[in-house]
Amino acid sequence: MFAYYFELGLRSLRRNPALTALMVMAIGFGVAASMITYSVFRAVSGNPIPEKSAQLFTPQIDSWGPQQNLKGEPADALNYIDAMALMRAHRARRQTLLYGVGMSVLPSGNDSLPVAANGYAVYGDFFPMFEVPFLYGGGWNTADDDRRAAVVVLSEEFNQKLFDGANSVGREITLDGHDYRIAGVTRHWDPQPRFFSLFNTSGFKDATDFYLPFTRALDVQANPGSNSCRGHMDFSGWDGWLRSSCVWATPWVELDSAVEVARYGKFLEDYATDQQRAGRFAWAPNVRLRNVMQWLDYQHVVPPESRISLLVSLGFFAICLVNTIGLLLAKFLRRAGEIGIRRALGASRREIYTQYLIEAATVGLAGGVLGLLLTTVGISGVGLLFQPQIARLAHLDFSLVALTLAVAILATVVAAFYPAWRAARVQPAWQLKSN
Repeated sequence: MFAYYFELGLRSLRRNPALTALMVMAIGFGVAASMITYSVFRAVSGNPIPEKSAQLFTPQIDSWGPQQNLKGEPADALNYIDAMALMRAHRARRQTLLYGVGMSVLPSGNDSLPVAANGYAVYGDFFPMFEVPFLYGGGWNTADDDRRAAVVVLSEEFNQKLFDGANSVGREITLDGHDYRIAGVTRHWDPQPRFFSLFNTSGFKDATDFYLPFTRALDVQANPGSNSCRGHMDFSGWDGWLRSSCVWATPWVELDSAVEVARYGKFLEDYATDQQRAGRFAWAPNVRLRNVMQWLDYQHVVPPESRISLLVSLGFFAICLVNTIGLLLAKFLRRAGEIGIRRALGASRREIYTQYLIEAATVGLAGGVLGLLLTTVGISGVGLLFQPQIARLAHLDFSLVALTLAVAILATVVAAFYPAWRAARVQPAWQLKSN
């Protein structure tokens, strides 16, 4: 019977082409508007590392005090003194500091001009902590961190640019005039939002080109791409800046259980208390320990315009559904005589109900196909509403195709409940008598 009702539904689409076209357009435009904005919202609000987001934490320590801090919240990064103290304490199974650097890169022995590249100074634990996949080679170890080794890891895209995608492990490149041996090449890895690097950034940056040891970056005085200073700025030179209260290093630790989280939180409290006793902090301990999703929420990574546009588009979709209800009601009740004859011949109200819901589903399917075409066109124009770094994340994949069709069909069927109920309530005796 489902196939029979579906065939009747397809026939009914041709019976009233103008009315059918209005319903299909209402559903198509409504679902397209919703799916276009949802594709952006999905890209910016998803969990960038679902397997470990509950085990990765970023510590915060207030080194500025209540007069300078961020409305009672510690700064989003650490200064050199506090950052190195956490690393030396080594209270987590894995830990890393990181900061962004920009350098000019030149393959060893290459006569071409240097190219600008963006990377991160990190510790060796960075790669297993964040499960960075490798195409060739691997990262470096703790011994390389300690001896400030001149090694570097390239991204797959940057390796393609420099070495045409060949296995470059063991070769050398020049970063800002210093030679580095390539230890590994990562596979494509660009979590969005870039949860581990949100200090003074939106979390939606261009792909990373390289990674080098944090300790080596300090040796060559690689300036951070971003830092923030409060209070007295009477320092001079690199060493003076390292001893200042300027924050620029982002810490991350891996904690595998609630007990470890509590223990590390207590360690942060004790450390801040020790700094207060030593006279370095003139305020009560003020620390935080947030996991990945808490950190993203605190940083308000999801752009407000994506939330607003999603709500507006859903409201537009709701208006389209209200119009669809009216059109379906008109479409079904115009066939009251047909319904009366079927009821007189023995069709139950349930069968009438089922027939018209399936007919509504065919309308929804046609609207979904139109919506899919409009979504494809609309995604290409997302850059008109959002920043390019965010707009490029919106894309049409199989899940979005399936969701578009499913939403269109389901929404139309839901909208058809009242019109189908009215159709099933038609009195056959009255229809036979009047017609």
